[in-house]
Amino acid sequence: MDKYLEVERSIIKKFRKEIWSKFTRAIRDYNLISDGDKIMVCISGGKDSFLLAKCMQEIKKYGKIDFDLKFVVMNPGYKEENENLIKSNAKLLNIPIEMFETDIFDVVYNVPSKAPCYLCARMRRGHLYNKAQELGCNKIALGHHFDDVIETTLLSLFYGAEIKTMMPKLHSDNFEGIDLIRPMCYVKEKDIIAWKNYNDLKFLNCACKFTAESQIDESLSKRKEMKRLIEDLRKVNPEIDHNIYKALENVNLNCVLGFRKDGEYKSFLDDYDK
Repeated sequence: MDKYLEVERSIIKKFRKEIWSKFTRAIRDYNLISDGDKIMVCISGGKDSFLLAKCMQEIKKYGKIDFDLKFVVMNPGYKEENENLIKSNAKLLNIPIEMFETDIFDVVYNVPSKAPCYLCARMRRGHLYNKAQELGCNKIALGHHFDDVIETTLLSLFYGAEIKTMMPKLHSDNFEGIDLIRPMCYVKEKDIIAWKNYNDLKFLNCACKFTAESQIDESLSKRKEMKRLIEDLRKVNPEIDHNIYKALENVNLNCVLGFRKDGEYKSFLDDYDK
């Protein structure tokens, strides 16, 4: 049996509960895919985006929704060995990728910034929306998983002083008619790692120029700090991450000091004496 067939079988069979069922449930719960969609699946080279690509192939093959897929790799300036790893994995997994070049790493590397990761992420997003528009796609699928959602929520709370999260579906503000979707939002990172190890797959981890040249101390990463915090909290309450996610679906507006909607702030005092 070809390797890609073994990998596909593992998603449907071996990891049906941990990956496939959660992937399809997110699509149903948030209406992420509709008939007639043309979806650009973004592959960064890591485990999350490659698993997303395989799951999208499988839902197209076995699902009842009629939609099209484009698998795109944006090259921000990878070293040759990293680019080759992405291409070899795409071939191994039978994913027909289209790779396009950008100079993001060089631009970010040469621009003085206290937040190179933020600048890089913004530039990546802009290039991806432009590519989706060029391909005639109405949706962009990203491989963010459950842990990404929880970590982002805590980052916003602890360091952004606001309660917000990584949404499963989002309209683009600058590219009309294009939505961003995250079909992996229910899938836990530990299960993605288990899938990768079960299939003996090697993916790109971090190809960042700053990290490679030790200009960023990853041990000081706020996201990693959140990851460690959640791991510690799970020792006290194994359901802590699920409760955080559920709380985002269960906001009691009668018991918050205020909230913001479409740029307009509303305080609890506005209606207090009514």
